[in-house]
This record gives sequence, C-alpha cells and structure tokens, in this order.
Amino acid sequence: MAPVAADTFLWDIDLKGFGLKVTSRGAKTYLLQYRMGGRETPTRRYTIGAHGSPWTPETARQRAQELLLLVRRGIDPAEAERTERQASVELAFDRYVDLFIERYAKREQARSWRQAQQTLRLHAAPYFRSKALPSIERREIARLVEDVASRQPATARYLHATLRKLFRWAVSRGDLNQSPMSEMSAPAPVTARDRVLSDGELTAIWKATGDLGFPFGPIFRLLIATGQRREEVGGMHWREVDLANRTWTVPAERAKNGVAHLVPLNALALAELQPLSELRADGLVFSTTGSTAPSGWSKAKARLDGLVSAGATRDAAGGLWRAHDLRRTLATGLQRLGVRFEVTEAILNHVSGSRAGVSGVYQRHNWASEKRVALDSWASALERLFSNASTSLVSSPSDVVAILPVAAMAMR
Repeated sequence: MAPVAADTFLWDIDLKGFGLKVTSRGAKTYLLQYRMGGRETPTRRYTIGAHGSPWTPETARQRAQELLLLVRRGIDPAEAERTERQASVELAFDRYVDLFIERYAKREQARSWRQAQQTLRLHAAPYFRSKALPSIERREIARLVEDVASRQPATARYLHATLRKLFRWAVSRGDLNQSPMSEMSAPAPVTARDRVLSDGELTAIWKATGDLGFPFGPIFRLLIATGQRREEVGGMHWREVDLANRTWTVPAERAKNGVAHLVPLNALALAELQPLSELRADGLVFSTTGSTAPSGWSKAKARLDGLVSAGATRDAAGGLWRAHDLRRTLATGLQRLGVRFEVTEAILNHVSGSRAGVSGVYQRHNWASEKRVALDSWASALERLFSNASTSLVSSPSDVVAILPVAAMAMR
C-alpha cells in the first residue's frame, strides 16, 4: 500500500471494531475500537500490534475476537493489560528475591538469610532475570537446578530448597495460585566430602600460586594460611583488617552464619596483606575493579590445577580438590598439632558441635588467644613443610602445641 496524505482507517466488514490504521508514512497497525457500555459511553481503542510477524490479518483478527469476549464480560482490555503489566513488574523475579529476603527470610531464617540471599542472587536471579513469577515454569527451574548440580551438587540442593520456600511464600501471599515446584523432587543428597590434601599436594598448590598472580594467588595462599571461607576471603575489605594488631574481623553481614568472626593473622597471612596495603589501604583488598570482589573462581581454579600439574607429578597433585577442602585440611592439620576441638571450631567460625545448643548459649568464651596460638603454630608448620617437602606438618613430638586455657597461657 502506497503512503497516504493522512492517517487512514480500514475497518473489517464482518468483525465490528476491528481495523487497520495506515499512517501517512505507510506504517500499518492493527487495532480494536470498542465501548465499555452503551452508545453514550466514549469510544476506546486498543492497539493490537504492527503489521508483520506475529501480526497478520488472520492473527490480528483472532486477537480482536478474544478482546471482544473480554469486553462482553465487562472487562476493559486496555485496563486489564495495564494491571497485568504492573503485576509483571511487581512480580519480576529479581525484584521478588529482594522482597522475599526482606519480608520472609530475615524473619524466619535469622542465621541463614544471607546464604539464601547470596544463593538466589548468584544462581537464580541471573537465570530468570525480570521474568514474572507466574510465567516461570517447572521445567525452567529443573534446568537451572540441574545445571548448578553439575558443578556444585550441595549448592543445587540448597538452591532447590530456597526456591521452594520462595514460591510457597508467594502462594501464601496470593501472588501465585500454585507453586511451580509443587511435588518437584529435590536433587539427590550429596555424599559428605572427606577430602584432605596431603602434605605433597598442599606444597605443590602453594608453590603453584606464585605463578597465579593477583588476585587469586594471594587469595589461595590466604585460604591455606587461615582456613576461612572462599567468599569471605575474596570479599575482604581493608576496614576489616588491623595489621598493627594482626587481626581480621569478618563482619556479621559477610559471615555465612551471620556471626561476626575474629581471625588472628599469622605470619603467612601478614606476608600476603602487608605488601598489598602499601599499594592501596582502602576499599576491597582483592578487587580488580576497585568496587567489586573478584569473580572467575572456576577459571582461576582450573588455571591453578594446570600449574600444579605442570610443576608436579599427577600423583603429587592428587585427584580433584576444591577450595573448601583447604578448610578441612587446616582442621585436620590443627588436630595433628594437638589443637583442642573447640579452638578449631572457633577458627572455622562453626556454630555447631561445641558451640551449638545449650552449650553455645552458656559458653561465651571467644577463644581469641587460643586461636592466635593455633594459627601461628599452623603457619610455622606450613613454613617448615614448604621449605622442605620431605618433612611433614608435624615432624617431631616437639612440634605439637597444646592449646592451654587462657590463664595457663598467661603464665607462660
């Protein structure tokens, strides 16, 4: 159709109100004209869409028929669309995650809401983005959980449980009629890992980090030296670090269990942080952008594995290992050094075992002095090991350090 001097309307003979608008420039748009009441009510127009996929005369006419059914039921199509659009914004998944955390998780999961928030933001929000909750299908959730399970089986189970709570809460609020996860099976339980790195593996990994560079070289060395969690080390801020007093305080909002955590810095940890503080002593310690914590953990780990394999035999490198295994290795090493179980729990910031239940309520000692002695002993054992790979972490009875009560230590 050639361009016309002014907008022209072509109306369907058989379907009253359905038409095609042609602009002076030749643009063609299908529309529906209708009234919500008798002839005394004003005429309203609803834009179906521009000519072209998916709108053809046939598909546009079919849509017009659907809209007229709404009109006959007393529903204004334009108002219904505005309401649906508003609901889609309010129920957009990425926004709903924040609502769920603020109004449910923080109240019902006082100790674990941060983990729920981190899991949803890291795995689910980038996947669903702003998709409205009612339009999220079970198969989409299944694909997401399966994808995460292929890399992080334990995280996949937690993600599944957290999403299930989110959708159930949405149903309880009336935002959904039914959860898409109703009767959806959880991923298979994960066999508890007991992977502890051998002295040879630990030595090979430590030496390989020297070729890894910033930020992951220092990060992995701090993981070995302190036994802290990967995300907590990666997100370390200079305001948390007191080099003069040799301490690092992980604030409650960054700790996995929501409990602030004091980490005494041993010689190996200080050797990593002091040179970095001379370059920049504010903001995030390991940021490459100046404002965000480092990402790309899997690539850094793969590169580290390659460096280990290149610098040691396959047997020395061991089999598969994960960053979390470094925490278990430190705990086992402290046990070999004679450190009390309660002190190891305190170093790992575990609210379990000796710090759980009634014992945790009445046992308020923070083990600060004992933690420092233990981590200093761990650093000394590592230094001996790395300087002479033929030795073990505990090379003689004299290397065993008994972690004594505070009063006894004050007398030494």
